[in-house]
Amino acid sequence: MEPIPLPAPIHYEVALRLLEQQTTFALSQRQHQRELAHELIITLRKALSQQKRLEESCAQAGLAIDYRWSLNPAQTVHPAQTATESLKQE
Repeated sequence: MEPIPLPAPIHYEVALRLLEQQTTFALSQRQHQRELAHELIITLRKALSQQKRLEESCAQAGLAIDYRWSLNPAQTVHPAQTATESLKQE
């Protein structure tokens, strides 16, 4: 069976750091927009948590995971490969 394609976890990390460190700061004087950004942060954290649950379920079922950096299947991250090594390939 083919490995299950999933977004590389770094996708969540980049979005969360940007929203937490830069977007929220930029919206510090705009309460409504800052609240919307906070809701987005919560949603992304939930998505990451759900992906981790899916990964655990796949592991228990003996299914391999193929972490994807893009929609292009050629850009994958293998478990032994670090994020830095993968970025060097691009």
